Amino acid sequence: MIPDGFDLAILRCLQNNARHSAELIGADIGLSTTAVQRRIRKLRDDGVIRAEVAIVNPQAVGYPLTVMVEVAFKKGLGDAIDSFRQDMQALTEVQQCFYLSGEFDFMLIVQATDMAAHERFARAVFSTNDHILKFQTTLVMDTVKQSYCLPI
Repeated sequence: MIPDGFDLAILRCLQNNARHSAELIGADIGLSTTAVQRRIRKLRDDGVIRAEVAIVNPQAVGYPLTVMVEVAFKKGLGDAIDSFRQDMQALTEVQQCFYLSGEFDFMLIVQATDMAAHERFARAVFSTNDHILKFQTTLVMDTVKQSYCLPI
């Protein structure tokens, strides 16, 4: 399903504030409340809207350290890569995980309470995995921009 102009307008509204009511969105874009509700339901059912979540400030809940980790696997280990992908899904410290082309196979965004917690995480996840050739950690000094809004 390719969203039409009304769907894109709805998505723009919801990206900025997922708590906007269908009535408010409808008034902004020129559709009835019922039409907006129907379109939102379809966008959810079609997987265009994947989730509606609260974005929590990590520092406010004791996770001030953001770490980017690049991970390279030994060559020819498709099963190990598939297993790693599944493992990353289960780790709450891993906020984002990207499968890459290039020198590294994965880029992770990891949240930690402090450097000691990150070291324990790195040892448990990377150092004990015999399929990992190398990993490289970069500490984030400041989050300049973080957005989940697509330019639609």
